[in-house]
Amino acid sequence: MISEKLTKFIQPYSHAKFNKYNMFRASRNNAFPSAIFVLFIITSLTNFTSCGVYSFTGASVPAHIKTIAIPISDDRSGSGEPGLRESLTNTLIQKFIDDNTLRVTERSNANAVLECVITGFSDAPAVVSAGANTDNITVRRITITVQVTYKDLVKKKNIFDKAFSNYGDYPPLENVTERTNAINTAVDKITEDILLDTVSGW
Repeated sequence: MISEKLTKFIQPYSHAKFNKYNMFRASRNNAFPSAIFVLFIITSLTNFTSCGVYSFTGASVPAHIKTIAIPISDDRSGSGEPGLRESLTNTLIQKFIDDNTLRVTERSNANAVLECVITGFSDAPAVVSAGANTDNITVRRITITVQVTYKDLVKKKNIFDKAFSNYGDYPPLENVTERTNAINTAVDKITEDILLDTVSGW
């Protein structure tokens, strides 16, 4: 009799304890993936907000930058190439006008400024073919390097300061027009690279 009463008393208690243990295990199992999900959300938000501090991730330019100044480029290449800095400046300005992401204006009215310095200019053989008695230069290459500083005038900080380099080829035995075309090709490529980094390199 006593044994039957004891069994009746213990069984509900054991079942209750077992159910509580299962509930505890279930809550722990459910909490683990939930914790991972919360951690993922926090990490994603942190990465998203950090993109606002000039991290180049392919987004659009900051909302406060709507206008840009592009002063005349400085030529420190030592090449003495006539009209090079004017060509670079005018081509760059035209590309920004055509792109229309940022409006080109005077520095006093601009939210940002692009300062360009031509640091390198070379005219060297690019393709040499071996002849019977001597080597023949079949292609020459104009290579231009430009150091560009992109400044945020609103927040008074540099966005980037980097070198851009590109080239144009021409046949050496042709007239001077071919060489001029090669220079224009190099300038066109460089200014395109500068534009893309400025408006879509975020």
